[in-house]
Amino acid sequence: MIATLLVAWIVFTILVKAMKTTANTAFIVAVSIVLLEAGFGISPPDIWNSVMSLPKSTQTSNQ
Repeated sequence: MIATLLVAWIVFTILVKAMKTTANTAFIVAVSIVLLEAGFGISPPDIWNSVMSLPKSTQTSNQ
């Protein structure tokens, strides 16, 4: 019984840490997007298109 509770507590702690990290990363990405849009006029679709074209540009530069 105690071992089960200990394992459950460890799993819960790991999940809470993972959720905190995920929330922190999402917050940083959201703030970055807002700052890019406010400061430079770069819209989220512009960022997404640039990210999606990265694999193509790396493939052409390697050839």
